[in-house]
Amino acid sequence: MATITASPPRIGLPGLLRHPVVRKLLLLALAAAILVPLANARWASGAWPSALTVDFSEPLAKASDWIIDNRDSHPLFLYFFGHVSNVVVIAVRAVYLTLLAIGWAGVTALGALVAWRVAGVRLALGTAVAFLACGLLGMWVPTMQTLALMVVAVVASVVVGMLLGLAAGLSDRMDRVLRPVLDTMQVLPAFAYLLPVVLVFGIGVPAAVLATVIYAAPPMARLTSLGLRGADKEVLEAVESLGSTARQRLLTARLPLARKELLLGVNQTIMMALSMAVIAAVIGAGGLGDRVYQALASVDVGAALAAGIPIVLLAVVLDRVTGAAGEKLGAEPEPRSGLGWLLVLIGVVAVAAAGRFAGRLDWPEAWVVGIAEPVNRAVDWMTAHLYSGVPVIGGTADWAGHFTTWVLDPVRGGLQWLPWWSVLLIVAALAWVIGTWRTALTAVLAMAAIGVLGVWQPSLDTLSQVLAAVAVTLVVGFATGIAAARSDRLERLLRPVLDIFQTMPQFVYLIPVVALFGVGRAPAVAAAIVYALPAVVRITTQGLRQVDPAALEASGSLGATSWQQLKQVQLPLARPALLLAVNQGLVLVLAVVVIGGLVGGGALGYDVVFGLAQGDLATGLVAGAAIVCLGLMLDRVTQPTERRAKKGA
Repeated sequence: MATITASPPRIGLPGLLRHPVVRKLLLLALAAAILVPLANARWASGAWPSALTVDFSEPLAKASDWIIDNRDSHPLFLYFFGHVSNVVVIAVRAVYLTLLAIGWAGVTALGALVAWRVAGVRLALGTAVAFLACGLLGMWVPTMQTLALMVVAVVASVVVGMLLGLAAGLSDRMDRVLRPVLDTMQVLPAFAYLLPVVLVFGIGVPAAVLATVIYAAPPMARLTSLGLRGADKEVLEAVESLGSTARQRLLTARLPLARKELLLGVNQTIMMALSMAVIAAVIGAGGLGDRVYQALASVDVGAALAAGIPIVLLAVVLDRVTGAAGEKLGAEPEPRSGLGWLLVLIGVVAVAAAGRFAGRLDWPEAWVVGIAEPVNRAVDWMTAHLYSGVPVIGGTADWAGHFTTWVLDPVRGGLQWLPWWSVLLIVAALAWVIGTWRTALTAVLAMAAIGVLGVWQPSLDTLSQVLAAVAVTLVVGFATGIAAARSDRLERLLRPVLDIFQTMPQFVYLIPVVALFGVGRAPAVAAAIVYALPAVVRITTQGLRQVDPAALEASGSLGATSWQQLKQVQLPLARPALLLAVNQGLVLVLAVVVIGGLVGGGALGYDVVFGLAQGDLATGLVAGAAIVCLGLMLDRVTQPTERRAKKGA
């Protein structure tokens, strides 16, 4: 008997028109056919029309002048901001003097013993080595300055973040109000809000601490709200049935149930605060950040590396200790836990007292190992042998030049050549295809706001750098993530490398990039790629490894090859994780491309840095607002919504 093989159904024109994506694009094309001729007749220029631009320079200049004129006489500054500044200075100085009084041996013992109590002997030894390395590099005093500033900034960030998180977690209305504020605080580049902080508080420690709080508080607020909203409803109902008040439910049920999220918020706050250590040096924070910034300004790679290594070591140690504390929360409480912490206190006091009696509170100069000179010699060798003139492959300067000529210039030229309305149409199409009409409207309004601010051309320049960096990041990141997902050995080898790269502050990436590639847009893109790559690799690897094993076994039983399993099973099932990797890559790249304005990246990054350097509030804040709009638009066109297209979508 002949078998009848059913042919696949053919999709006709009516079926195609019923497809949601096609319907969206047709509706958008219809709207464009009506609106574009009207816009082109009214504003024929390809660039953003000046008639649709609002000049914010005059009101912002007036605001800046008012602050400067009244900073020393107005009651708001004398009786509020002045007291805040004094409290910050006193707190930072108290912590700094305490660390100096304990001495290098006492601080090292404190860090090691706390790590031992939280995570065991291995992390304790690592913590001790990290602190000793800070001293060996000759950076003990700057490290203590940075640590003192961080302690105050982290405590303030945790308090502010918890208060905001409590408000958002307990009230839907406050959650809706605070969400866009927290989004703006996290997307706005640090350089943009350094300027208003400096105008109010002047250059120094108070401005640095408060700028760090603004940057580091949002993760604590978000995770606090998440923990409160994710509390087990059955437990809350049981506590409520016992007649407890709202305050009692908060203290006895909600906060204890959210303790893991709270500690994760502390961990993220510490990482964010430390990443601000270098950036805050621009406004007088001092410490390690100031050493890195000064060395970077003079292109002294050796000195910058000597100050950058302690920042990385502090980040790794603090990340590991707080992470281990979070994992330990779910375990059974240890017997005599209080006795263990008492022994830690006794040990620290004993070591500090011994150091004071021996007169060894300061790190001995004879123990300092200078790495700046050999590092600079190595950099000079690389510059002489790798920067240019390498046979066949060319040097790093040649690569940067080719990347600029073949990639960055064409992408920037293409974006700036497009009529302004076509850019809005492309943004609307991308956002609507993967989301809803609200997503598309938000993305279009964010892009249009850039034009209204009067920075259309530099924004497209920044966008070209972001797109080029993201393209390279995704190609390398997806390839590496796929390889790591398919090889346990490779994943183990990559893990410490990714850990170090993820905990490194953004500023530190500029040091080797400047040494290898010089200054320009290509080095800024290279730093952004290196900064964003670890997150893309991690998310890709995790997404592929979490694919249902049953699906892989079923495909293997049908004779699928390893490549077919990857292409037809793993990648489709890991699509949400891959889209998240794209989204995170965009956000992280944008953050560093802006900082790249310090090394010749130009565009919005340069405007933000220039505004800070010259005290030009209008230039700095307008460019910062444009970056926020750019980040919002990129987020909307890369984050699909779960909701189906409904009527009107």
